[in-house]
Amino acid sequence: MSIGKQFKALQLISLVYGTLLTMSAQAVDFIAPTPWSTISSNDLSRLMPQDELKQLLAGDTEFLSLYRQHMGAQQRGVVLIIPDWQHLPINNNGLNFLRTQLNDLGYATIAITVPDIDWQAAPPADESETTEPAATKQATNSGNSEPSAVTPTPVVHVDAIDHMSNAIIDNYKLNLIARFNALYQSALDEDGRIVVIAQGASAGVLLEHYGEYPNTNIDAFVSLSSYLPNSKRNQQLNAIISTISPPLLDIYYNIDNPDLLLSVADRKRWVKRHSKYDYRQRELFGLRSEPEQHERLTKEVDGFLRRLF
Repeated sequence: MSIGKQFKALQLISLVYGTLLTMSAQAVDFIAPTPWSTISSNDLSRLMPQDELKQLLAGDTEFLSLYRQHMGAQQRGVVLIIPDWQHLPINNNGLNFLRTQLNDLGYATIAITVPDIDWQAAPPADESETTEPAATKQATNSGNSEPSAVTPTPVVHVDAIDHMSNAIIDNYKLNLIARFNALYQSALDEDGRIVVIAQGASAGVLLEHYGEYPNTNIDAFVSLSSYLPNSKRNQQLNAIISTISPPLLDIYYNIDNPDLLLSVADRKRWVKRHSKYDYRQRELFGLRSEPEQHERLTKEVDGFLRRLF
């Protein structure tokens, strides 16, 4: 075989091989990334002491919790710890310190892993969408060359832009409450009072939940930097805080979420209006990850609970 024929044969083989590779690449299905909750649960299962791991069931979903028994002379109660969304229950923003130090003060602690955020969550089909202002219409007169009169554009007041859609927050709220109810049922087996410590957006949706007067009966609620990543709902949260039935300790830091820092004064006004006398608001200074802030956070929580029971 001549060199030219050999070269043409090699070209044909290369073309066929490239076509097969392209077809096989197109036939490969999209593989979704591993959910964040699965990765975090696997890490906790591998790194945490096995006697602290406790599986709970919320509907058909199994999730991981961390249980530590009380180490006081007598058990004062059980503390349910819910971290901020996409945060571990052993984060360094004060939760892990409370989870371990409250045991010496007579409390058993149960911390849960939070559900994933569905960034593609869509609102219900029957939910009406906001309509933008109609554009100014010009009357056209084909028979007349004179310019037509233009209607003045009306003044439109634009509301604040939402950081997160209601559908995403509602989806997370639904999944978190399912886990919280399972956590609450497990806490009924413990002696003493039931206290909830929630952080960030998780605290915000749970406060909304308790604003609807649910059947779950808790003895105290501790909110750490509670907010909602939606401007309108965050403003409504200020009023909801003053209507929940459990006593509330509202803790925030001087370096915190900007929406939260703008809301603290408004929360006090709503509390005064609705006469919620078991509301306390505390400001901590410095970074949430500083050991000194962890110590003061524990003292604030313990002091608030000792005044209640």
